[in-house]
Amino acid sequence: MLKSLTLFLSFFIWFNCNSQEIIGKWQFQNISSIENSESLKKIGSDDLFYILEDGTFNYNIESSSLIAMGDWSFENNTLKLVYELPIDTIRYYQTNLKESSLTLTENQINYTFKKESFINNNSEKNILSDILRGILGVATLIFICFLFSRNRRNINWNVVWKGLLVQLIFAVCILKVPFVQNGFEWLSSIFVTILGFTREGSLFLFGGLIENTESFGYIFAFQVLPTIIFFSAITSVLFYYGILQKVVLFFARIMRRLFHLSGAESLATVGNIFLGQTESPLLVKPYIKNMTLSELFCLMSGGMATIAGGVLAAYIGFLGGNDPVTQLFFAKHLLAASVMSAPAAIVASKIIYPETQKISSEIKISNQDLGSNVLEALSIGTTQGLKLAVNVGAMLLVFIAFIAMINYFLGNVIGQFLGINSWVVDISKGQYQLFSLEFILGYTLAPLTWLMGVCKEDIVLVGQLLGEKIVLNEFVAYISLGELKNGAQFFENKSVIIATYILCGFANFASIGIQIAGIGTLAPERTKDLSKLGMLSLVSGTMACLFTAVIVGMII
Repeated sequence: MLKSLTLFLSFFIWFNCNSQEIIGKWQFQNISSIENSESLKKIGSDDLFYILEDGTFNYNIESSSLIAMGDWSFENNTLKLVYELPIDTIRYYQTNLKESSLTLTENQINYTFKKESFINNNSEKNILSDILRGILGVATLIFICFLFSRNRRNINWNVVWKGLLVQLIFAVCILKVPFVQNGFEWLSSIFVTILGFTREGSLFLFGGLIENTESFGYIFAFQVLPTIIFFSAITSVLFYYGILQKVVLFFARIMRRLFHLSGAESLATVGNIFLGQTESPLLVKPYIKNMTLSELFCLMSGGMATIAGGVLAAYIGFLGGNDPVTQLFFAKHLLAASVMSAPAAIVASKIIYPETQKISSEIKISNQDLGSNVLEALSIGTTQGLKLAVNVGAMLLVFIAFIAMINYFLGNVIGQFLGINSWVVDISKGQYQLFSLEFILGYTLAPLTWLMGVCKEDIVLVGQLLGEKIVLNEFVAYISLGELKNGAQFFENKSVIIATYILCGFANFASIGIQIAGIGTLAPERTKDLSKLGMLSLVSGTMACLFTAVIVGMII
């Protein structure tokens, strides 16, 4: 298995080095007509074209006071630029790419560039550095799981290496292989389309309220929460027709054979990709009472490491705003995170609580009350979605108010009385103005986020987000991520992408109570075991999200 992992890493380095030659810092040399080679614009030494590895570009032509930016893709020697500035448009350039020169041709005009050294250019040396940092990050996470392990002698390391290799293959395929990328983008477009359907329903119900303001409160109340309700209804209908069960069964059989899990573990692990931490256990309801502690722990860890489809769609709407291109960008990464977190949860849970007992390979989905017809199924899903949306809204109201109260005490009382606030401003170089919860979490968890692949300029911000997710919940953390992103607070867009993966899971203190109550209702006799495993499942779920983030950080 280690030999296979080494060969795969070697292939990845070769593949990445040969597929990203266009990425870098390009100096404008000339803008001329093909017909007569006449120069069309005056070019200065500061006129630069940045093609960044995070899929974005920007350039400026000082003589024309032109600043442009947006997203790019490169295929079949054609560079596609999706502009956000100066106007929303899409342009295609035929490309002649050499080692240190680039010529773009559009509408009988040639744009020629010379490549310059660029600190963010993903050269072979930088790729190797990213991979070595990622390997150190993976080793650190494994060591943390090992420290928490309840039975270190019986850890099945074969399952661990398999899980990591599957994650790495998923990441490379989703983020680097064109036809897999296209498939994920197609699937992502479905979520974006669903957001459009939700918007139509919200427009009918709320009218101009959802169009006349850019404030987050309105966006969240009238766009994000309705998405949760609508997606819950769709999921219920898919269950009624048996479509979702077939998808879950297909992937559960693969999981069982690949990782030698029990049938119940396989079902629950795959179910967590599509459902929430309280809905997924319904798939294995009859098995819960007889599960081993390792199986039960795997069930809980999977719930902590993943998110429900309804809130997934909501995050796409929030991070992507009203821009379909940005929505598609975040939808792809959120879907990738949800899929990759399934094997990651297995890796973390089987290190912390290895299996030592005989398990059943039976794999059969429990029959649930899905309604007598499709309309009743739709009603059941809508009601469940409404409860979830109200619950999410209420928790956010309380948690955000709680943060404000803590920060008032830390900054206006302790910070002011002890004179800490000025020290905070100095040490953070103005990033934080007061002694606060965000400051404490950011600097405490910053070393861990560096191991995930975050640049040193952004490790405190991402550490803050990770802390908010664990202490509060991922919704609060995604709110902060969105605000920081929109405020251009990040040094690299790569940090935003890695943070998206880190936050994509239910691993927080509140989820311990949710799982004890939710799963305990299905099997009351296991409530004591659920309580015993609660804190460990939080650790396991957090580690799973970090495993996903560190692997993505190696290859983005």
